[in-house]
Amino acid sequence: MDTTRRGNYDSGEDFVLEYGELRFTFNERDFSERCEQAAAKLGFVSGRLGEPELEDLVNLAVNGEIHEPASALGEHVNDCWPELVGPSDRSLVHWLRRLVFRSAWLDQRVKEGELDVCFDPDSRRFSYIQPDRHGEPVELAPEPSWGRVAYMPR
Repeated sequence: MDTTRRGNYDSGEDFVLEYGELRFTFNERDFSERCEQAAAKLGFVSGRLGEPELEDLVNLAVNGEIHEPASALGEHVNDCWPELVGPSDRSLVHWLRRLVFRSAWLDQRVKEGELDVCFDPDSRRFSYIQPDRHGEPVELAPEPSWGRVAYMPR
């Protein structure tokens, strides 16, 4: 049995995500970038967000809702709320948090030498591989798409 205690991800003290015994802490920039990447991966946004939009997205991920929108993205979230909320494992907030956590978990595993990053020039994508398993790729659970209610900047 492997009794090695895994380290927690830490880039700052502005935001905290916990799952079981894992506690991941983020600085504001790291957390914001991970939220933006998660929203893009979910098909909810495309391209880079402006500061007010990013503020609303982070607010959504942290608080689970946006009381006072700072941007059109926040207004869009509130307008589409019935389609974004649902059972906890199917809500946009759940998936934003899950993908932020997953990205930090994977980065921490790379830092600790449990995973490596590999680039496939044919697909032009990065993937994670397990060096102790002869480069076997890590299969990540697929995420749902929120493309049907995606935010389109005006």
